[in-house]
Amino acid sequence: MKVMIRKCTEGKLTIYVPKKDLEEPIVEMEKPEMWGGVITLGNGWRLELPDLPVDTKLPLTVEAKKLAD
Repeated sequence: MKVMIRKCTEGKLTIYVPKKDLEEPIVEMEKPEMWGGVITLGNGWRLELPDLPVDTKLPLTVEAKKLAD
């Protein structure tokens, strides 16, 4: 699924899922650099993100894979 990742004013990261009209904070990251790992959203969803360079600029739209609950 396509998701947009951006930084909020507080420096925290959020994800927006256009098809679901859903915006949630990222509450946990498997890898400190986020890319190529699994993240957990505030609503409990777990998404696997693609491998990208650590210095990738945000906001950015990427293809993420939703993992089973």
